[in-house]
Amino acid sequence: MTTEPTTPDALAAILENAAAAAKPLGDLRPAERGALLRAVADALDAAADELVPLAIEESHLTEQRLRGELTRTTFQLRLFDETLNEGSYLEATIDHADPDWGMGPRPDLRRYLVPLGPIVMFSASNFPFAFSVCGGDTASALAAGCPVIVKAHSGHPRLSQRVGEVAKAALAAAGAPVGTLDVVVGTENGKTALLDPRVKAGSFTGSIPGGRALFDLASSRPEPIPFYGELGSLNPVFVTPGAVKARGEEIATGYIGSYTLGVGQFCTKPGLLFVPAGHGLDELIVSTVAALEPAPLLNPRIRSGYDEVLDKLTAVAGVSAVVEASVQDGLSVGPTLVKTSLTNLLANADTLLEECFGPTSILVEYASVSELEEAAKAFGGNLTATIHAEPEEADSLHALLAVLRDRAGRLLFNGWPTGVSVTYAMQHGGPWPATTASIHTSVGTSAIRRFLRPVSYQSMPQELLPEALRDENLLGIVRRVNGQLTLP
Repeated sequence: MTTEPTTPDALAAILENAAAAAKPLGDLRPAERGALLRAVADALDAAADELVPLAIEESHLTEQRLRGELTRTTFQLRLFDETLNEGSYLEATIDHADPDWGMGPRPDLRRYLVPLGPIVMFSASNFPFAFSVCGGDTASALAAGCPVIVKAHSGHPRLSQRVGEVAKAALAAAGAPVGTLDVVVGTENGKTALLDPRVKAGSFTGSIPGGRALFDLASSRPEPIPFYGELGSLNPVFVTPGAVKARGEEIATGYIGSYTLGVGQFCTKPGLLFVPAGHGLDELIVSTVAALEPAPLLNPRIRSGYDEVLDKLTAVAGVSAVVEASVQDGLSVGPTLVKTSLTNLLANADTLLEECFGPTSILVEYASVSELEEAAKAFGGNLTATIHAEPEEADSLHALLAVLRDRAGRLLFNGWPTGVSVTYAMQHGGPWPATTASIHTSVGTSAIRRFLRPVSYQSMPQELLPEALRDENLLGIVRRVNGQLTLP
């Protein structure tokens, strides 16, 4: 299995095949595309004993973590099969002609969503299954009817190619068009594919600089295309005095477990915890963090970036170490925790409000609950924001919650942001720089919406209408007819 960059001839063939696959894949009935997703899920499950050891070798993650991640990957493929069969994702809407419509005679209008076309997807380093070759972006794009070209991540190239081979074989056996899914290797090949006029959208999970560069590239094309990037997030957590008094030890241990989970390499890691001064949890926090063993980061690039940002954080005046990890060789690092005052955080926001991707977090001590609203206003866009409070304090939190709602895609109460459920109501996205498109999610069934665009048919004969919009509900899906939601 080679990890050399895809050759120009091979890349040209992949792009041509993806373009040729777009119409036949998009023309399949939703249930037929769902069968393709199920076939891929079954094949990946069957290959787990081959794929997981390869993932361990390249990512340095644990077997338990990776088997759970593979389960998540196949679960979301099957969940999109369910989404396709249910059909409401099409947003099929029928307005019959109405000569007495309030704005004047209305023609017959019918609207639904169609696939964008071939997609280029850039894999993540920290989720070699769930945000990689057959992860959420690929699953939702294939479900929408879009062929996918995956740019393999340099942190797990052999795994990426092998997953691609397993998935491609399953798709072929299930009758998918050639070009439905393929994998390319090499940074320049990813850029070339994104610029190709046959590609109609891009998706990405990774750093702010990398995502911004690709977003700008997608926007620079003669025909700009959507680019759905998940980039960076600080995920602040705000703890009230009442919560500290009622369950301070529980909050402290939950926080430590969350920010060190996966060696701090989750995009939902709580990067800051706001606690009242005099919280009395220092001894517990120090002993709990100090007891954690060093563990390897994903690759040398992440280790280098982690060290660089951590050095900048700890160099700021007024920032002190609560737990300072000993220097480790290679990729292994121990968790670090620093603290500062809210006043100092706001004075040095440019440096202290920078994501440190790894097992480091900042404990921020505040003097009064009234300060929390001002603290929340200092943040840019985030994937999540969390409040820990007691029920009797709820009435005092409306203003803080309103500020956080404008800055995050998922708001949590008395929980921890790590652990993103793959479900119907999940929102995994937020204002810049959390994502490049805050109106969408990259997790959950609504992720399919990124790869679809609306089309209306006016006064079209029945035989020329797509099945989803004919008078007879041939697909048996939820539709809105003359303003009324109708069930099959």
